[in-house]
Amino acid sequence: MAQEEFRILSTTAILGYGFPMASFEAGMARKPHLIAADAGSSDPGPYYLGAGVSFTDRGAVKRDLEIMLSAAVEHGIPVVIGTAGGSGANAHVNWCREIVEEIAREGNLHFKMAVIRAEIPKETVRKALRGGKVTPLHPAPPLTEENLDETVCIVGQMGVEPVIKALDQGAQVVVAGRAYDPVCFAAAAMRAGYDQGLATHLGKILECASIAAVPGSGSDCMFGYLGKDYFRLEPLSPARRCTTASVAAHTLYEKTNPYVLPGPGGSLDLTETKFEQETERIARVSGSKFVPARRYTVKLEGARRIGYRTVSIAGTRDPVMMREIDAVTRGVRERVADNFKGAAFEYTLHFILYGRDGVMGSLEPTPVIDGHELGIVIEAVADTQAHADTICAFARSTMLHYGYEGRRATAGNLAFPYSPSDFHAGEVFVFSVYHLLEVEDPCALFPAEHAEI
Repeated sequence: MAQEEFRILSTTAILGYGFPMASFEAGMARKPHLIAADAGSSDPGPYYLGAGVSFTDRGAVKRDLEIMLSAAVEHGIPVVIGTAGGSGANAHVNWCREIVEEIAREGNLHFKMAVIRAEIPKETVRKALRGGKVTPLHPAPPLTEENLDETVCIVGQMGVEPVIKALDQGAQVVVAGRAYDPVCFAAAAMRAGYDQGLATHLGKILECASIAAVPGSGSDCMFGYLGKDYFRLEPLSPARRCTTASVAAHTLYEKTNPYVLPGPGGSLDLTETKFEQETERIARVSGSKFVPARRYTVKLEGARRIGYRTVSIAGTRDPVMMREIDAVTRGVRERVADNFKGAAFEYTLHFILYGRDGVMGSLEPTPVIDGHELGIVIEAVADTQAHADTICAFARSTMLHYGYEGRRATAGNLAFPYSPSDFHAGEVFVFSVYHLLEVEDPCALFPAEHAEI
């Protein structure tokens, strides 16, 4: 039988983003049944998945985990980490596991740990593709075997089932690979008998910690109380409040449809969701429902390498150059193309213009320069770092001294904030797999290893 309220302490929006000790202690004073944190996201782009590295700092992640694990072991509370290491592939999970084991050794902590893998072998995907079990997620094109061959790493986004199974098998600490964002919060609550729709909605908000508060913060704790037909949200800093507007606004976060949030095994239906102000600092939510899908699908994310990148950052304050900037960038492209037309390599050259359309690009509704200065990022991508260096350097020097209509001065056109002016950004990846995989068993793709730590 479910407890009156299931209490969840969400420490931070992403493991490694940090949290104030006062907030964490306030959360522990509320006697949580679960301490959890989402540790990753695809928001930083495909590089981290493809390269097998974390986008969060190791020292910062260790600091957060050390506090969480020490308190959890002392009070006998489970800890669940979702999308370990940032992208949730084997390299990321191993990285996070090493930190957990290091903390345990240094602090003489003892607990049972489950490590759930989420990296999917390409041959598994290939077999499913040939069997018609893989479909694209808009705007991805249909997956081809050629694209699959070029992909360096694929992860699947697990649902609650593998985490529930790990907890059932006695794990106190769960380090999960790539997971649906609400999973690390919702799984333990569902295991305790609470409604899947409300647990999922609560998890979707808690995964961002206090971002749903006013003022919002990704580096502060949030507390969730889950009841039979409602949940409540309370920020743990006295400087913050959860309001109906802030929680409703965050409910719209990361959605193409404001009323439907799809995930593994079904969708969250928000058409009857109700937001109420319980106290000045606590918001109450009810009416959210989970609608099971006809077929259980797992989202796949894969990355492939397309080359190496070099960038140069510059700025201009010349109103004439700013007026002629399209002619300048077009002329620089033509000059670079002419100079390297005999080269035995391919490249792309891109100019990002901050102050006009640098943020939204072709989607910018008002691509007009109305300020007194313009930021320019020159980006070259080629098959090797040396070739990218060559293209970027030539484009930068050409733009620096490029002559344009109305130019009188003979000095350089660009101001560089850094010396050296060119930065070797290394490997470049794109998402090559962004598809749904139909499965019979929600746990089959996500094997767990259990260990006494």
